Amino acid sequence: MRRRIFMSMLAGATLVASTLLGAGPASAARPPQAPAIPVAGLADPPAEFGTDWHDPLTAAPPVTHPTGKSCEVTVAEAQFRDFTPYKGTYAPPRGCGDRWSKVVLRLDGKVQGRQYDRLGYLHIGGVEVLRTSTPQPSPDGIEWSVEKDVTRYGDTFREGHDVEMLIGNVVDDTYTGIIDVKVTLTFYPAEKPAATKTATKTATKTVAKAAAAPDRVLTLQDGTLTTPRNSERIVAEVYATGSGGGCEEYWYLTVPDAAPYSCKAGDGPYREVQIEVDGKLAGIAAPFPTVWTGGWSNPFLWYVIPGPRAFDIKPVEYDLTPFAGLLNDGRPHRIDVSVVGVPEGQSGWSTPVNVLVWQDAKSTRVTGKLTAHRAGDLTNSSTYTPGSEHRLDTGAGHRLTVAGYVDTSHGRVTTTVDRELAATSVHRWTDGESADALKGTWTDDEKVTVDGHGPAVTTRTDRTYTMDGVTTLGAGDRLRTVLSLGDRASVVETRGGRRTAWSRLDDSYAGDATYTANVPRDQRHAVGTTSERYRLYGSDGCYDRRLVTVQGTLTGVRDSC
Repeated sequence: MRRRIFMSMLAGATLVASTLLGAGPASAARPPQAPAIPVAGLADPPAEFGTDWHDPLTAAPPVTHPTGKSCEVTVAEAQFRDFTPYKGTYAPPRGCGDRWSKVVLRLDGKVQGRQYDRLGYLHIGGVEVLRTSTPQPSPDGIEWSVEKDVTRYGDTFREGHDVEMLIGNVVDDTYTGIIDVKVTLTFYPAEKPAATKTATKTATKTVAKAAAAPDRVLTLQDGTLTTPRNSERIVAEVYATGSGGGCEEYWYLTVPDAAPYSCKAGDGPYREVQIEVDGKLAGIAAPFPTVWTGGWSNPFLWYVIPGPRAFDIKPVEYDLTPFAGLLNDGRPHRIDVSVVGVPEGQSGWSTPVNVLVWQDAKSTRVTGKLTAHRAGDLTNSSTYTPGSEHRLDTGAGHRLTVAGYVDTSHGRVTTTVDRELAATSVHRWTDGESADALKGTWTDDEKVTVDGHGPAVTTRTDRTYTMDGVTTLGAGDRLRTVLSLGDRASVVETRGGRRTAWSRLDDSYAGDATYTANVPRDQRHAVGTTSERYRLYGSDGCYDRRLVTVQGTLTGVRDSC
């Protein structure tokens, strides 16, 4: 049942040609204030879904915008009807200088009619600055928006570049939704040095200081990377997404060949995104189990509130600084990204790479050495138990430690990265897959210690992703899905063993929706309740918002901070 419905009726996000920081807050950043939702936006729900519903929205906090002067540049404006990418050019803003305290990307979209969810990307000068997916429309039409802090790509924005954007789509007599989008960048100038302390204090109140953005943003050239010879910190980010309408779109449900299920993968459902430098394992990461807006056979779960990260797909991040001594020799080095567990020869994953580089301004050459490399054995076991209810129990994990130093103008700096992954899941289904259930937990724990001038600084990030759901097809072809998703992260920074900053992220989604399958849209008699609670709190404050929808109507908004 799951395979038939996924592949025929709700094919899910489609990714076309496309060959960031981390899963939670990269630091204990100050949580922004919750945006106001007018009380008029709340209404009594209808008895069942109709031909229109509330525009998509999430409980996530908005991107904060500095006060004061800003400049806006339109990057792309296009209608996507097929798989033809939008091609354009980007020019830096005028009147806002070439250093910015913040750069905010905004996508505004609208679509009407009938359409699947689609996956898209935006490249500026070859750098991937946004990966996103789309909501499924109502017959009457919807509008939505996505904002993202893209300050870290400032190096790219300082020069003119070619622009490429694509949201692959199909428009025909059945799927009528044309995806209409506009993308802008808003630039906020960095604070200039003030002549007096009073002036500086006043300026700080109105204009944020320049962010510690990387000096360079690089892309791979024919699979190789050549870094500046004075690089002292190197971070790779990979927008890893399993998609394309096939089984890798919902990789967490795949089973070994011996089990009677529609989606096969010889080693079962474990997936791990790895990066190598010149053939040597340099980083490991757990992919986030994204559910697109047609996922789990039930679009009524996602019409208003998407699953975590569905509209703003975050990249996985690898600190490659221990390899800086090797990479800084002025020669190209091979960088390879692969996804463990994907059957050989099978497509379905996209893994574009950006490389962020911080340079030593007082040195023309930074040397160093990789001093430690310990890769544990990758454990991966799936046990199939047959019966009237088939069951697959999976447990997997991996650990990697790398360390290295760089000799900079401010002394020797040693970076140690320790990362440990673990995954457990229980998959249960009946013959014909008329009942299909999964309960899974994925953890990605990382500790980065930087030891050089001054006390050692350690940043520990513990990420946890959860999924607990069941889809059943009952009498009268009534299909019901009950599903909860979790995206959680804990970040603690210590300096010299003393905690200096901390934050906690908890983004939780829950949905319960039922409709009649295999009938025209106006005969589905769909009902559904969904909710999301997004909490971000720590040493810099608190953000807490909960949304509730019933039959596509926004019925509840609660702010708790």
